[in-house]
Amino acid sequence: MILYIARRFLYAVPIAFGVSVVCFSLVYLAPGDPLQTILPADASADTIAMVKAAYGFDKPIPVQFFIWLGHVLTGDFGESIATRRPVILEVTGALYNTSILALFAVPLSFFLGYVMGAVAGCFPGRTLDRVVTGTAVMGVSLPNYWFGIVLVILFAVEWMWLPATGMGNNGSTAFSIFRWADARFLILPVITLAMVPIGIIARTTRAAVAEVLNQDFVTTLRAKGLGEFAVIRHVLKNSLPQVMAVMGLQFGYLMGGSILVETVFTWPGSGFLLSKAIINRDVPVLQGTILFLAMIFVATNLLVDLLQSLIDPRIRRA
Repeated sequence: MILYIARRFLYAVPIAFGVSVVCFSLVYLAPGDPLQTILPADASADTIAMVKAAYGFDKPIPVQFFIWLGHVLTGDFGESIATRRPVILEVTGALYNTSILALFAVPLSFFLGYVMGAVAGCFPGRTLDRVVTGTAVMGVSLPNYWFGIVLVILFAVEWMWLPATGMGNNGSTAFSIFRWADARFLILPVITLAMVPIGIIARTTRAAVAEVLNQDFVTTLRAKGLGEFAVIRHVLKNSLPQVMAVMGLQFGYLMGGSILVETVFTWPGSGFLLSKAIINRDVPVLQGTILFLAMIFVATNLLVDLLQSLIDPRIRRA
């Protein structure tokens, strides 16, 4: 097991390096000058050259990458062009706000999605299966930003039960989940953010459970007189590794905080930070945010691989 863990960590290193290359390179493929937000329209050529030199944009892109990577490895992600604050503070603050959403969206989507999929998979072709499958397909198909706007119209505008945007009264960011006045701001964005993962996990679980139910060992268990509850327990355990892989991807999605969802609800998380950085062409913030989110995906997939090997030891021998 120790060798398997060490091997998985070694595999993650080149993946992380490749992710850093992609994160750095993709930003430069977008059109526009990142300094146009801070330079006046009548800036002289000397001023432009001085500012580019200050931000390191006067060097070749490969040189910029290795300089940036060296700073990143020491925890220095640069300075935001728009706010002049350290990128690390911008990103960690936004990730903290997104983690508040994920704290509720993750268990909600994972629990509901898994239960719905397991129930549908255990009764394939029946009415319950059709209802769950139809609900899951609808959840995946509906645009989450549209669903969020509908929730705002109903619960915030028409019925005035819940707040529409922000994470506190009067734009306050001093959020506490133990105060109902703050916690009520969570309800609509959490439901909207969890909608797509619920549908994806439900469909994946349903397919995995139905596939395991058709395997020969299930027939053998029933032929030996094992109770149906015990059979279902074995089926769920054997289908769990496949489901966990999808859950890992959805966890990364939830931690990333959908850009559209956070924009609709003006929730100051990582998705909202990305949208502002794109609009302002704030390259350091874009690079830092994308890299952080990508590393979350890498770390999550690594953790899922290790958990899968604990549940199913055959994975370690593959």
